[in-house]
Amino acid sequence: MDLNDHIREIPDFPKPGILFRDITPLLSHPEALRYTVDLLAEQVADLKPDYIAGIESRGFIFGVPLACRMGLGFAPVRKPGKLPAATYSAEYVLEYGTDRLELHQDAFPSGSRVLIVDDLIATGGTAAAAVELVKKTGSEIAGFGFIIELTGLAGRNNLPDLPIVSLLQY
Repeated sequence: MDLNDHIREIPDFPKPGILFRDITPLLSHPEALRYTVDLLAEQVADLKPDYIAGIESRGFIFGVPLACRMGLGFAPVRKPGKLPAATYSAEYVLEYGTDRLELHQDAFPSGSRVLIVDDLIATGGTAAAAVELVKKTGSEIAGFGFIIELTGLAGRNNLPDLPIVSLLQY
């Protein structure tokens, strides 16, 4: 199956000059969605994670079924104020300003190997913030799993030198 057939290109979204890669056609196609999760599970298996950390919100879409498929636990990395228990916080830079992500302090036992998952890596800012959060729990990063990588934005360069799996590169 060619996953490219299930990614829609939307020009000038969210602003002029941007070519948006829309995953909703992939999500609405049961076989493509199953294939995506299975392929990602196969490609990250050698990283031997103990847990999956999914970045809000599309990282949840792929992270939870991936965790189920691999027999692992899952923890959400969320926007501020969304998690009910004590959290760690990490700030990251946006095009215009900054934002913040949070993770429960008890998300993983210390020493766990955590795979960070999101639908897309662009500049790497949100994934780098997730790295900071996972490390605050005393855990280590097993690697990263993305469905799409926008190679021209060089997001890999903003992440630690760890395995990065991306199923599609644009």
